[in-house]
Amino acid sequence: MVNAEELASRFQKVFPGEVARWRVRAPGRVNLIGEHVDYNDGFVLPIAMTQALWVLVAPRSDGDIAVHSTAFNQTVTFPTGEPGSPGEPFWANYVRGVAAMLIRRGIRLQGASLLIHSDVPVGGGVSSSAALETGVARALLTAAGQDVPPVELALLCRQAEHEYAHSPCGIMDQFICGLGQADHALLLDCRTQQYEQIPFVLDDAVLMIMNTQVKHELGSSEYPVRQRQCLEGLATLQQKHPGLRSLRDVTPMMLKEAQPEMKPLVFDRCWHVVTEIERTTKAAEALRSNDLEEFGRLMVGSHQSLSQKYEVSCPELDTLVEIARSVPGVYGARMTGGGFGGCAIALVRKSAENALRAAIIDRYNGRYKRPALVYTTKAEDGARVETL
Repeated sequence: MVNAEELASRFQKVFPGEVARWRVRAPGRVNLIGEHVDYNDGFVLPIAMTQALWVLVAPRSDGDIAVHSTAFNQTVTFPTGEPGSPGEPFWANYVRGVAAMLIRRGIRLQGASLLIHSDVPVGGGVSSSAALETGVARALLTAAGQDVPPVELALLCRQAEHEYAHSPCGIMDQFICGLGQADHALLLDCRTQQYEQIPFVLDDAVLMIMNTQVKHELGSSEYPVRQRQCLEGLATLQQKHPGLRSLRDVTPMMLKEAQPEMKPLVFDRCWHVVTEIERTTKAAEALRSNDLEEFGRLMVGSHQSLSQKYEVSCPELDTLVEIARSVPGVYGARMTGGGFGGCAIALVRKSAENALRAAIIDRYNGRYKRPALVYTTKAEDGARVETL
């Protein structure tokens, strides 16, 4: 939890004489299961996490929007009607993009000073970018005395990321950041954008985040390759099944029948997507039944598929998952997020939390360049605005 007094003190130092009137909390997210299926029209099952990005907001009368990031110790300023084009610093592109999308929608922005402080790890696979977009959007809307429905705002933030950060992200991150509910996971249909709140109450268990603190650059070039491989597999399947719209419509049996016509690597990529979509719907059912044993088994299956079939894991993530699985009392573990570094998660009985922490210290830290950061999180509410 952020220290409110310390945050207010930082605001005063950056914007002397101004008084923050609102505070916005925009959470990061953990995807419990359903990885690399959003761009294949699949189902995802994220939660809004405890760790969040915070924005302090004060109105200003000079017609400018000034935004300061404590993470980069930088301030960018632009007129309310002209957020400018993408450029440097890169983090400001998310801010400019959100402002531009709000203006495009017809929102008349008002002058404001924003201080951004985040507890969400950057590059950790827990959606620091969506938290930034959503937090800034809610801050600018509040300063302007306007509002946008949560689903529309999620789509607006995604468009900002597409156009200003040039990241072809799906809709999961922005949806959960805006629509998250405490003690619930969000089962999101990435095709229809329909969603269901699934109870996720961990009475005798905890969800642990294991952050590798690494991000292999391979990911930026490999993600588009995975998307092309999925499309190549879909094209092969459509020769026999012309009505297919995406891999979402494919069953494992259909995929196996088409295997002789596919490159082995393309088949593996499609196999992950098709089976991961099945695992996600089964995982939602396990949560409805409060069956954490089954949920843990599905987590393990997801990681094995991501590592061996989709090949987006890395040695650090595989090691953390292997260590977690070896500790009695761990239901399951898997990488979360895009991969090639970032975070793994483990669903753990409370009685086993300390044993897992000790195992990571003993068998992971010192083996790799950076030690793992281990902490717990739980399902929280989505973005909220508080009047100070």
